[in-house]
Amino acid sequence: MTGLRNRRGMATLVEQAIAVAATAREATPFSVLLIDLDRFKQVNDTLGHPAGDQLLIQVADRLKREIANIDCIGRIGGDEFLIVFPTCPGREALEQTAASMIEGLSKPYFLGDSRCVIGASIGIVRCDQGDETPEGIARNADLALYAAKRAGRGCARFFTQDMAEAAEDRRSVEQDLLDALDRGQLEVNYQPLVAANSNRVAGFEALLRWNHPTRGRISPALFIPIAEETNLIVRLGEWTLRQACMDAAGWPGDLRVAVNVSPIQFANPNLPQIVVSALAASGLRPDRLELEITESVFLDSGEQADKMFETLKKIGVRLALDDFGTGYSSLGYLKSAPFDKIKIDQSFVRDASDPKSRNSAIITAIVALANALGMDTTAEGVETVDQLETMRALGVGLIQGYLYSLPVCAQTVSNAVIGGAWEIQPIGPAKQREHRLATFRRIGAVHDDHYYPVILRNLSSTGALIQGIVGVPVGTRFVVDFGDRRWMLATVRRSHHDHQGVEFDEALASDGQGGYRPRYQVSATMLSQTGLVLQRPVEGGAMQPTHRDVRLGLPAFATSGA
Repeated sequence: MTGLRNRRGMATLVEQAIAVAATAREATPFSVLLIDLDRFKQVNDTLGHPAGDQLLIQVADRLKREIANIDCIGRIGGDEFLIVFPTCPGREALEQTAASMIEGLSKPYFLGDSRCVIGASIGIVRCDQGDETPEGIARNADLALYAAKRAGRGCARFFTQDMAEAAEDRRSVEQDLLDALDRGQLEVNYQPLVAANSNRVAGFEALLRWNHPTRGRISPALFIPIAEETNLIVRLGEWTLRQACMDAAGWPGDLRVAVNVSPIQFANPNLPQIVVSALAASGLRPDRLELEITESVFLDSGEQADKMFETLKKIGVRLALDDFGTGYSSLGYLKSAPFDKIKIDQSFVRDASDPKSRNSAIITAIVALANALGMDTTAEGVETVDQLETMRALGVGLIQGYLYSLPVCAQTVSNAVIGGAWEIQPIGPAKQREHRLATFRRIGAVHDDHYYPVILRNLSSTGALIQGIVGVPVGTRFVVDFGDRRWMLATVRRSHHDHQGVEFDEALASDGQGGYRPRYQVSATMLSQTGLVLQRPVEGGAMQPTHRDVRLGLPAFATSGA
């Protein structure tokens, strides 16, 4: 249909490139670009499949104009195209080629009397190791394309080994999550919701936590999306709701508990019965239960959402609109949905105290709107004193964040509220720190003559949180190995059990993909001077440093096996 190679033809081209690279005397790297059309499904759904076919033909024509050798272009299925460069251009040239293709493919198309606009995302793999396989290249291209889509679509991303490690970690987490509830590894923690002007706790948000037997605490940012994709969120959500109601029933007074409801749970017609059952089993008054719902429940629900809201309100529970302002048309939701509270997303709280930011003006408008509609307001993610003072000045009613408390276990809550009112004094930095990127990535840390495998959990341009080494004193110096011969000197500034907060000697640079990396690569010569050499420890594994001198001293620290 498009006049391009099909999947089998492109597979042959990849195999030929691998064969040439394997038999050449000198390295002959090649590259693969996987292109996926954004919003193509909408064209099929609205204009029909014949129009979609015409669009694919036009896309192929545009790619032919971009690439001189059209024999290296193929359509491998649906709206996915593949390009193989047998002679790999440099990284900069690949970036320019990808950007040019995205720009060209994003220009309007004319399909009969209709005009439409789509986009494109691209995953790029540079094959220069000499041991690639067709299956490995396909997997890496998919991972790079997935990273481009996560970055917002309409962009290109290069495959990195970090992506493969993250995918393997994700697969392992998914397998373990299937049995986590039955094995008693899950628990509900509670983060206080504190009255802004009195520091008195008014309630708690229930947060699901996973205590993995070998990995330790696994971030909800990692396992909740997996639970949603596997539909396990329905079971986990019901368990969390029931446990939260049971715990809250033992709290004195009118302390409320807020429980998150995912869009998948909200779409379940049995949700009202589940809520009624949880309330009946625990004896908790309905008005002490607050269900937190995000704007995404409105996207495909329509009248069903209105009926669900009406049924839940008849039960007597409270409803909170979570992450307000980060969706599509929040004012339209407030007009019809009977919310009792608006939760101001932490993206607005951050920088609200900065005079150059518009966030404080936005929060002022949200508070005024909530007051006019008779709704409470909660500011999420408050971590610093200046943020708290700003929220108080803007009239926000409740505060939630690390400045007051991290999420705590049910027993800690019971002990704290047993006497009735619980007041918490805000404790934290005066001003907000630089943005930190939450991650879960295996890296290395070198101290003296030992290389310690560690997990990178938080990263900013000036520091990081690493896990895996026990008993490290503050002030200890490490060389942090980010992989790909990118190293950075760092000093331990905070240390607790097997977690260390380190500060880099030099600020990291942006990696162009929403993260950070050291600005320079360590040369093989410099690496050798440290007594370290690169070797591949297991088949298919990443290159890792190891000491060539077998006469090593005793390690200064133990490892936790994280």
